[in-house]
Amino acid sequence: MGSVLAPKLPVLDFTQENLKPGSSFWVKTCSEVRQALEEYGCFIVKYNKLSPELRNSVFGALKDLFDLPTETKMQNKYVKPLNGYVGQIPKIPLHESLGIDNATSLEALLSFTKLMWPDGNLRFSEPIFEYAKLAAELDYMVTRMVFESYGVEKLHDSYIGSTTYLLRLLKNRVPKGDEPNLGFITHTDKSFTTILHQNQVDGLEVDTRDGEKIMVEFSPSSFVVIAGDALMAWSNDRIMSPSHRVMMNGKVDRYSTGLFAFNSGKIQVPQELVDEEHPLMYKPLDHIGLLYFYRTDEGYKSKCPVKAYCGI
Repeated sequence: MGSVLAPKLPVLDFTQENLKPGSSFWVKTCSEVRQALEEYGCFIVKYNKLSPELRNSVFGALKDLFDLPTETKMQNKYVKPLNGYVGQIPKIPLHESLGIDNATSLEALLSFTKLMWPDGNLRFSEPIFEYAKLAAELDYMVTRMVFESYGVEKLHDSYIGSTTYLLRLLKNRVPKGDEPNLGFITHTDKSFTTILHQNQVDGLEVDTRDGEKIMVEFSPSSFVVIAGDALMAWSNDRIMSPSHRVMMNGKVDRYSTGLFAFNSGKIQVPQELVDEEHPLMYKPLDHIGLLYFYRTDEGYKSKCPVKAYCGI
């Protein structure tokens, strides 16, 4: 018996010149995106729009941000749940993160920057804004492919029209002494889609449908696309929202970014995705309402918050 190869996430290449809507390569890639999301709920994407210079500036900006005093970082508060500062939590001492709501709006980004650096800080705001727009373009491409592969591309414009992006900036430090190496607890994302990027330090682990763990390794020019609970509901359970966590195994701090897509409208299952094999599983979903529900005891303890919130 040979050893069984550990499962790996699909790697899709978005760097090709001929990846243009309508081309045969585009149609093939749409179908690969859909298959990856149905099977794993996530995939790695090669995307060459992020230059090494911008990438270095982004991670330099993250380091500057996390070097600020804790009380400064704690000023990052939003009315919406899950959006502000998270850190200093005894169960996950290695994790610290901040959120910039509506990060693709320059105004929102500058007001976050002003909160952290009252005199402003172009070394932070310029690369982070450019990065947020680039990650949002990638998200636009991925969601368009998903909608097209299900034959509902006509719904994509209105979906995008009511979507805003939360950019979370994350740090997992190296454990000290006998601290556990858990960087972040096992969870599913509450977003529609998530675009993740990291410095070279791996740590992401994703659960497969069979309950195996995939240690995700990805190159500096790659991103990980993860389906959130809202996309699982929209797809009527065709797409899986995978459980994942972060484990810190090396000797270097891990910096990463997550761009989360949230919709301010109602998300509902397209009628095209309801048939005898796939009866309707979800009522129309108020996406921000799901975040509030997740903050309640019932929401937090439920095995699948989105089903508890709007399942049929």
